[in-house]
Amino acid sequence: MLILGIESSCDETAAALLRDGKEILSNVVASQVDLHKKYGGVVPELASRKHVEAILPVIDEALEQAGERLETVDAIAVTQGPGLVGSLLVGLAVAKSLAYARNLPWVGVNHIYSHVAAMFLSPGDTLRFPFVALVVSGGHTSLFRVASPTRMVLLGRTLDDAAGEAFDKVAKFMGLGYPGGVVIDRLAREGNPSAIAFPRTLLEENSLNFSFSGLKTAVLNYLKGFSGELSVSQIRDIAASFQEAVVDTLAAKVMRAARQEGVKLAALVGGVACNTRLREKVSQEGETAGVPVLFPPPSLCTDNAAMVAAAGYHFLREGRRVTLSLNAYYRFSVEKQNASPQSTQRAQR
Repeated sequence: MLILGIESSCDETAAALLRDGKEILSNVVASQVDLHKKYGGVVPELASRKHVEAILPVIDEALEQAGERLETVDAIAVTQGPGLVGSLLVGLAVAKSLAYARNLPWVGVNHIYSHVAAMFLSPGDTLRFPFVALVVSGGHTSLFRVASPTRMVLLGRTLDDAAGEAFDKVAKFMGLGYPGGVVIDRLAREGNPSAIAFPRTLLEENSLNFSFSGLKTAVLNYLKGFSGELSVSQIRDIAASFQEAVVDTLAAKVMRAARQEGVKLAALVGGVACNTRLREKVSQEGETAGVPVLFPPPSLCTDNAAMVAAAGYHFLREGRRVTLSLNAYYRFSVEKQNASPQSTQRAQR
């Protein structure tokens, strides 16, 4: 089965060709970082317009890199939500048009689930079910118990800011630019993570939810205590101390989830899973607890269409199809007790 994947949930326009759910023939991503950098974050209307300009050339490039033509594509998978509604509608409109023109089966995929599906593309045979997955990105921080390629149950989520959003906002407070996660990761390597005792919000003892707004406010209040310009060493220490607070919280929750669910494998996915300190810390915690931790390659952590195609492949194999009435679910939520993308779609209807 040759699947065309399309991703346009936020500020990356992406298309990929995937064969038989595993072999990536192409994975093209057009980033809008330079466009949104001067605003300190993604501007939804600008993102939507850029998707309109980029999406057809990106699909053409994906086909060319794969050595395929639209006529050889067997099915289409597209991000359905969550995300920016204007951006989502661009990808959906193109997917509908192509599916209609070629009479192809197609499927809408939950963006959060797609990040988990990136694990199915990783080399090796170490992945086994069930496992605990932490999806951590600019827009999402969620923990899942993954029982199969098409079934996962939500265990916990952020109650306010996502971890990646907190990185971006703290970087903005410090005048470090956008996106903030990469900059803070780099600066933190030369800072003292114990310099400032920022809070670790773990909520109640057995909770698997997250909260980063208090940490973000603590950093802002700390910065307000300085009247002059921060030195380079101070910036590095603040970055390292903030990052360590985020990483400690994420690592503790992953291990708590594995313990509570009785599973012996964990995975970290999403853009923030590229963070070097997070990978190091969770791997250390996992080694101590006897819970190996897996990560996709960095190219599959950030938003891309190969992960969308991978998720779509498994649903298509189970016979899932959608009609041209499918719309964007930009507040697509995964319910705790009934968390498969199919059941969530029925609930949304």
